[in-house]
Amino acid sequence: MKKIIFTFSFAAVLATTYSFVNPNQKFGEPTTYQVDTKSRVDFIGSKKGDFHPGTFTVKSGSLTVDAGKLTGGKFVIDVVNLKVTDAAAGRLDGHLKSPDFFDVAKFPEATFEITSVKYVTETATEIAGSLNFKGNNIPVKFPAYIRSADDKGFFAQAFFSLDKNLLGIAYGKGQLSDDVQISVHLYAKK
Repeated sequence: MKKIIFTFSFAAVLATTYSFVNPNQKFGEPTTYQVDTKSRVDFIGSKKGDFHPGTFTVKSGSLTVDAGKLTGGKFVIDVVNLKVTDAAAGRLDGHLKSPDFFDVAKFPEATFEITSVKYVTETATEIAGSLNFKGNNIPVKFPAYIRSADDKGFFAQAFFSLDKNLLGIAYGKGQLSDDVQISVHLYAKK
């Protein structure tokens, strides 16, 4: 009798559990999102008593999300079309595109590939990856915030500083700050 009651109880628990499962949902299959071209990487370079903000657009890329969590991805940054966004835009754009800084004639693009994502909270992560910039692969690790990863799309932001010397930019030693402030705004859709 105890076996029969246990069997019926177990069957009732299973039936209740599976009644809440979407039969069309496939578990364990990662979703690929295509990076939207409204994504951008903003920067602020500074020197004593002054600073200059600018932006790069993201040309393309894809992200992998599994069970609502970012697991990997890669995107291409359009370096050749950088824009300085303050009053110095006219004179500074050309200098930043020169070999002193980004050398866009030789290196019109940069890529970033995610190698690991560690979730600290439900939305805060630590992302590690490889930045290919001016022909160099630079390991980079920074905090990021996943704002959404659902059927409507993916949105994440990151705010961190990066040493310009790691990027192969030696110009302005002692005059320009080595730390460049970076903010990434990454949008993607299925």
